[in-house]
Amino acid sequence: MNLRAIKAIYLFEMSRTMRTLAQSLISPVVSTILYFVVFGSAIGSRIQEIDGVGYGTFIVPGLIMLTVLTQSMSNASFGIYFPRFIGTIYEVLSAPISHLEVIVGYVGAAATKSTILGLIILITAGFFVDLQIAHPFYMFLFLILTSVTFSLFGFIIGIWADNFEKLQIIPLLVITPLTFLGGSFYSVSMLPPFWQTVTLFNPILYLVSGFRWSFFENADVSVGVSLSMIALFLMICVLIVWWIFKTGYRLKD
Repeated sequence: MNLRAIKAIYLFEMSRTMRTLAQSLISPVVSTILYFVVFGSAIGSRIQEIDGVGYGTFIVPGLIMLTVLTQSMSNASFGIYFPRFIGTIYEVLSAPISHLEVIVGYVGAAATKSTILGLIILITAGFFVDLQIAHPFYMFLFLILTSVTFSLFGFIIGIWADNFEKLQIIPLLVITPLTFLGGSFYSVSMLPPFWQTVTLFNPILYLVSGFRWSFFENADVSVGVSLSMIALFLMICVLIVWWIFKTGYRLKD
């Protein structure tokens, strides 16, 4: 494996974060603080506890997942779309590096950025609520798996999109609503039986539920099922990326 090539792509993508620090790090953290102000204070004054956990504390895993999901897709999709847009992707494809090394460089950088951002939000949340993590290992496992999986998904979106509008369609119109409806700010047990069943078809539910379990040992679905679902989605993304490079879809046009 050409580690020098991976390092070059990885460092180039990471340096873009430093050039756009306000957009990449500061803006998501400010948005999270606003969520705490609105949901934690306004709604938290009416909903004292959920499953024995204070509401302000309960929403922390959901806020982290919301940010990690959206930022993973945004970083990865823009990271591969922009070289396609200006034509420099052909320099990467013609270089003596494998497709795996290209993917590791781009996806690894996007996953690193979203993981760091998730940890920053976790630290920020500690200033607002009393937060304890019951299972730190599983917390990091869910955080890293989610970052890698949705960075791969964003990589796919960046290759599929042929304009900036398409680049934002799926994250804004599909993923963000699914995250809000996936138990990020409430427990599924609070819903009527019919909507509890409907929510089980939302894949984001399993990510949020498993991640929340690592904090409070409370989960809407089994932790094993949550891990299985994210592993399945990861495998699907890997297969799609493999097919893209095998066929040259949107890369060799």
